[in-house]
Amino acid sequence: MRLSDFDFELPEALIAQHPPPERGASRLMVVRGDALEDRRFAELPSLLAPGDLMVFNDTRVIRARLFGTKDTGGRIEALVERVTGPHEAIAMLRASKPPKPGSRIAWRSGGAEVIGRADEFWQLRFDDPVMEVLEREGRLPLPPYITHAPGEEDERRYQTVYAREAGSVAAPTAGLHFDDAMLARLRESGVRIEWVTLHVGAGTFQPVRVEDLSQHRMHAERYEVPEATARAIAETRAAGGRILAVGTTSLRTLEGVAAAHHGEVVAGSGETRLFVTPGFRFRVVDLLLTNFHLPKSTLLMLVSAFAGVEEIRRAYAHAIGQRYRFFSYGDAMLLERRRGDAGPAAAPVGEAPAEPL
Repeated sequence: MRLSDFDFELPEALIAQHPPPERGASRLMVVRGDALEDRRFAELPSLLAPGDLMVFNDTRVIRARLFGTKDTGGRIEALVERVTGPHEAIAMLRASKPPKPGSRIAWRSGGAEVIGRADEFWQLRFDDPVMEVLEREGRLPLPPYITHAPGEEDERRYQTVYAREAGSVAAPTAGLHFDDAMLARLRESGVRIEWVTLHVGAGTFQPVRVEDLSQHRMHAERYEVPEATARAIAETRAAGGRILAVGTTSLRTLEGVAAAHHGEVVAGSGETRLFVTPGFRFRVVDLLLTNFHLPKSTLLMLVSAFAGVEEIRRAYAHAIGQRYRFFSYGDAMLLERRRGDAGPAAAPVGEAPAEPL
């Protein structure tokens, strides 16, 4: 398929600029093949069965956006992609003229040296520990389609309630819908909850620039799968339960690990560049909870691979017609894996598997 296959017209008014008044107050579209249901997010526990497993991404968004001046006096903006050491990081830099290796960038206090460049990223060596600088004067890296400057509301709401491991430059936005009360309801209903960590990189903001999707290369992102999560997936499979990935980051972590280990999710850490497009063989995830994604984005390609290209086109057309809210602060979708895809067969959403898998 080609990039143009994943384009659609979205009214600007449907791009959510602020979160709903309370977490969990969003709408939820359920997509099961050709069937669409308009629900509320609060109904999620009733759509799952005891013994199902939900896997969340517990990454924490860092204050990754920095503003400074070059040693020539020009202004420069840095978006830290990844912290690679106590004083080292790679970043995207925006300036009227790109800096030269060996040049300096001054923050409000302290600074950094430009070490070198790799593609669109720059290597920086900070005078002070990177995480201290980001906490001291960094700003929250809101996505470019959110037009206001980050404020107190964003500091609180552009972060999941269970965020633990600092390292992302973008929130795993499917998780923004959950509050502690919803997590407690899910556990009380017999749904199991486990965690992975995938630190979302600055590449998530980058558009796909090639029409031929086979030529696109994803940026590497760091992940970790705990032993408890790998064990829970194996136990859930053995008992006939379903695996629900909360967000595309959780799905890419699980499927990336499984693709490298003959279909098994094993504990460990590493990097993934997994690019999921229609035709991808899913080995782990039965259900996916996600938000509505940008036109021509790799995330739209992923959900199309998971639920079906025509099914997603139909669902997005329905969402626009029914004025769902789109993107990070928007509404949610619960997707069932396309029938006939590889991997164990999932029971329909809202039903327990008919028999052990």
